Amino acid sequence: MDPRTPFDPQQLLKKPSRPDPWAKMECDSDAWRYSGPFTRFNRFKGAFPGLGIATVAFAGYCAYEAMFMSDTHAHHAEAKH
Repeated sequence: MDPRTPFDPQQLLKKPSRPDPWAKMECDSDAWRYSGPFTRFNRFKGAFPGLGIATVAFAGYCAYEAMFMSDTHAHHAEAKH
């Protein structure tokens, strides 16, 4: 472009210098978001760290309490009344 020619904004609007990154392309450019390490399972896998271990530990404690920690004193107090 010659520096002596006047600036024409219409000429710039005719053909953009860079493609619009937000424009929809004919191919699915967002496919990478839903494959590999970005699948729905992998995105939410680390959402609750330690939940599995805590659930197993709580279930084990409940089973231990039900089997070995029976409260015999409560039954005698009810029988006296």
